[in-house]
Amino acid sequence: MSELRKHFCLIAPDVVIGEGTQLGNFVFIRDATVVGADCVIGSYVDIEGRVRIGDRVSLQSGCYLTRGVVIEDDVFCGPRMVTLNDRSISYRRSSLRFEPSAPRIKRAARIGGGAILCPGVTIGENAFVSAGAVVTRDVRDGAIVRGNPARIVGQVPADQLI
Repeated sequence: MSELRKHFCLIAPDVVIGEGTQLGNFVFIRDATVVGADCVIGSYVDIEGRVRIGDRVSLQSGCYLTRGVVIEDDVFCGPRMVTLNDRSISYRRSSLRFEPSAPRIKRAARIGGGAILCPGVTIGENAFVSAGAVVTRDVRDGAIVRGNPARIVGQVPADQLI
């Protein structure tokens, strides 16, 4: 843990971090989070808790993972990727009930920098989300999406699948 303090990280005491995982500076990881082995978590990454991250995941600097996100093995998330989990934005509205609905990112998906994953979306296995895309609905396995809202523009070539 002294190595983590050296980088000015704030990590809840019940967080589990797998062997070989590297953390950048100013990483924030809240309660009940599990991070797999051999991951790279860049500087200024914010993980809000109850998050599950598989093995060999790369979270580039500035990623924001809202509470409840699940990321499977071998996923790449570009800098400043954001996930959301509140469909109705219930903050301070007693007539609205907060029902968490976090995104899921399946094995070997690639998410470009600045992409936004809206509540409840699933990014399919080996899918490719272009930089800056706003994902408002599920992305099927192996699809390439881009734009706002994100739309399918192609299929990931077979030689890029893992």
